[in-house]
Amino acid sequence: MSSIDRSREVGVTRSYEIRTYGCQMNVHDSERLAGLLEDAGYVRAPEGADGDADVVVFNTCAVRENADNRLYGNLGRLAPKKTQRPGMQIAVGGCLAQKDRDTIVKKAPWVDVVFGTHNIGKLPVLLERARVQEEAQVEIAESLEAFPSTLPTRRESAYAAWVSISVGCNNTCTFCIVPALRGKEKDRRPGDILAEVETLVGEGVCEITLLGQNVNAYGSDIGDREAFGKLLRACGAIDGLERVRFTSPHPRDFTDDVIAAMAETPNVMPQLHMPLQSGSDTVLKAMRRSYRQERYLGIIEKVRAAIPHAAITTDIIVGFPGETEEDFEQTLHVVREARFAQAFTFQYSKRPGTPAAEMDDQIPKEVVQARYERLVALQEEISWEENKKQVGRTLELMVAEGEGRKDGATHRLSGRAPDNRLVHFTKPDQDVRPGDVVTVEVTYAAPHHLLAEGPVLDVRRTRAGDAWEKRTTEAAARPAGVMLGLPKIGVPEPLPVAAASGCGCD
Repeated sequence: MSSIDRSREVGVTRSYEIRTYGCQMNVHDSERLAGLLEDAGYVRAPEGADGDADVVVFNTCAVRENADNRLYGNLGRLAPKKTQRPGMQIAVGGCLAQKDRDTIVKKAPWVDVVFGTHNIGKLPVLLERARVQEEAQVEIAESLEAFPSTLPTRRESAYAAWVSISVGCNNTCTFCIVPALRGKEKDRRPGDILAEVETLVGEGVCEITLLGQNVNAYGSDIGDREAFGKLLRACGAIDGLERVRFTSPHPRDFTDDVIAAMAETPNVMPQLHMPLQSGSDTVLKAMRRSYRQERYLGIIEKVRAAIPHAAITTDIIVGFPGETEEDFEQTLHVVREARFAQAFTFQYSKRPGTPAAEMDDQIPKEVVQARYERLVALQEEISWEENKKQVGRTLELMVAEGEGRKDGATHRLSGRAPDNRLVHFTKPDQDVRPGDVVTVEVTYAAPHHLLAEGPVLDVRRTRAGDAWEKRTTEAAARPAGVMLGLPKIGVPEPLPVAAASGCGCD
């Protein structure tokens, strides 16, 4: 009899907490880790746990220079809690685990399990093995064992869902270590993707985001260069699916058929996240990006011609090795020309294991900081100007959960427009649930959000709202398990869309 069976027999349930770092891929992986643990009999710890759970899982990111320092600092803070809490286990997974492997256990010998990006499905087995053998289990698969979407998933949202269409990446950008840790691109069969989408819609989900490290390269693994556009059109034929988004594409693979599919498929939203990284052809070449400024701006022009109200966002790295003032001015030029709704901007930092980390002419920190501040100021000005163009427009918003931090104090609710802009609106008299759709008129614009201060023009209750209400009611009625060890005080807040799409490395 397993420990899980024994715990059920005596009425004891083990709790878990997952801490997630990095991109949307990691956020979705954490949903799968939660699903695996709950399928194995664990329960999610209450809000605010901060390490007071029977199992604490770190789903790590290796993109930032100080990612390992952050991990080991957090592990160090858990060491005394583990000493005080018999039976507590700590697991480390994700990209940093794939990269550092045995180093983690050497630096933090109180860690019980280390697993990689290719074998997240093994977590419950590894936890049990570590408990029985009373020693750390380190298992890093070198290639994908099973496509992650076949695993149980505990989705954070009842009305919106990630759907992976591929894993891995075939690019060799000099600043990015992700391909070395996630492996070569592996595509899912279109029928499997559409079957998952249809299942989700049947459960009440009305918005899906197609997810991949390089999402519009989909089809390279199955020999069809137009597969992504076909997939978007196929999603348009699914009854009940109201909104389709995707992240993150790569300019190299962005083809006219994808633009046509976006424009001609009503439920594909007028939103595009297109990583730029740099506006300088010289820097793009050093980054090993396979497009140049003219190609990038040409894509933006075509998208705007086909979808006039599209909101385009991007990623930009400032201070890449060798970047001159002239190179940086080229980035500012592209920002002015493209007029992004929002830009996720990063100061370049060495990413261990990448070619760029060994390049000559690393830019002084103070120069990078000054350029970064100039870029942010320009983009803030453009974002505000573009948002002001929304004032007076009537928009359909999907009501969101947890997006408006001040909603309680302002008596507002928040929702996402079709182009993914965040809109705070006056709370109507009638009941409105996350997943429902409201119609509002925009009255005010700020750089990062819009306001609809007048009365709500229409409320449409949806199956997605029904799904949210059902989940919330069931969660409230579910009896709390008797936990092992010390009392728990919760888990991290549900993660929103990650601040940077695709680790900032697409």
